[in-house]
Amino acid sequence: MKAQKLFTYTRKALDDYQMIHPGDKIAVGISGGKDSLTLLYAMAKLRSFYPVPYDLAAITVDLGFEGFQTESLAVYSEELGVPYYVEKTEIAKIVFDARQESHPCSLCSRMRKGAFNEAAIRLGCNKIAYAHHKDDVLHSFLMSMLYEGRIHTFSPVTELERSGLTLIRPLIYAYEGEIRSFAVDHQLPVSKNPCPADGVTKRQEAREIIRQLQATVPETKERIFSSIVNSGIDGW
Repeated sequence: MKAQKLFTYTRKALDDYQMIHPGDKIAVGISGGKDSLTLLYAMAKLRSFYPVPYDLAAITVDLGFEGFQTESLAVYSEELGVPYYVEKTEIAKIVFDARQESHPCSLCSRMRKGAFNEAAIRLGCNKIAYAHHKDDVLHSFLMSMLYEGRIHTFSPVTELERSGLTLIRPLIYAYEGEIRSFAVDHQLPVSKNPCPADGVTKRQEAREIIRQLQATVPETKERIFSSIVNSGIDGW
């Protein structure tokens, strides 16, 4: 994916759902994965020509896994002109050692989001940005139907009443494959997820189901996404 296409996707999301207002300071969560690094690139570069001014801060929540390095992320953020911060935690120790969770993802996610939100507030941010892409929208929609029996997916913009933050998702129009190609073409400093549960989640199961559907109906992804947008569910 070319940078211009990434900017087009991101700007369309920002405009369609009025994600940014003058004076916003937005915390971007940087995990080291392709999605978050691409989001930071898009949001950092857009500042020079987007009509609404905003500030950025990049935050990595260090879960405490042994060997996790943030030096390349710090350099990457500096090159983009974005202040970079590391929020150190002992989440890995709590989830995997102390509690020995058999299904660790839910607890880990809640704790990671809590640490990220606290760091964002401390830095004076009023908004946070997640790197969820178009495939994530589809996977969440499918998981909700299959495992919860309801029609639901996450919203492009979510007001987090407890923290007072607003969550935005600027990459909702970009497919994962496009983001992957962008990360490769631009040699982003992608690092492997150190979590031992990576790749064995229900989201991975949903990804496989959609892949199988695509084999029969090539337009599956676009049809599902259009259904979400046209239905207006969950703030779409």
